[in-house]
Amino acid sequence: MDVFGFFLDPANWQGPDGIPVRLVEHLALSLAAVLAATAVGLPIGLFIGHTGRFANLAINTSNIGRAVPSFALMVALLPIALDLAPVLGYPPALGLSFLPIFLAMTLLAIPPILVNAYAGLRSVDRDLLEAGRGQGLRERQILRDLELPLASNIIVGGFRTATLQVIATATIGAILSGGGLGRYIIDGVSRNQPDRLFAGAVLVTTLALVVDGLLALAQRRLTPRALRGPAVGRGGSLPAGGEAAA
Repeated sequence: MDVFGFFLDPANWQGPDGIPVRLVEHLALSLAAVLAATAVGLPIGLFIGHTGRFANLAINTSNIGRAVPSFALMVALLPIALDLAPVLGYPPALGLSFLPIFLAMTLLAIPPILVNAYAGLRSVDRDLLEAGRGQGLRERQILRDLELPLASNIIVGGFRTATLQVIATATIGAILSGGGLGRYIIDGVSRNQPDRLFAGAVLVTTLALVVDGLLALAQRRLTPRALRGPAVGRGGSLPAGGEAAA
């Protein structure tokens, strides 16, 4: 097994199966899923965090998908995506590879984003919010100027958790003819090429570490200076479970 030889081979850096192409595919799919999950989970999390309404319903509903293994969810969505292709008019190939993976990753990413947004806002001192209302601030101003800055550490922690989960899950999607870095792992197994398999694992791990490091920097920069500790780690990210809902 020659993993270094795999990376040093120019052929592995060119063409549709080259590392740059697979890396872009992996990033694009992961980014699309995180953005879709943000569009769903963040507004709901901010609403229930600010108002305190429907918290248990929203959090428990968002966590249903976490009880189902990611690959099982992809397989369950596959026939639905294929059946809807002639109805909605998209190519069947899209329902065979992209849609099941994308939907499964989106459902996986919603709970940490939603729960951390809720938990972050509920962690803000209620007396501070009442003082803001006493000074004539509207609810939108309280959310924007008080709650979001003070809760930013926990909110971004949810994005870190969701992003890492999505990057890992996108690897599994290669089983359903998806692209991305997981293609090296699946092809390495099917072709009995351990160097390709381990190179894929190294690439996914490196990508996850780099993205998490960038989000850690963003998490620290977005945290108000007065609230910064020695370092802002993933401890600011709450698990999508019952602790935040209590």
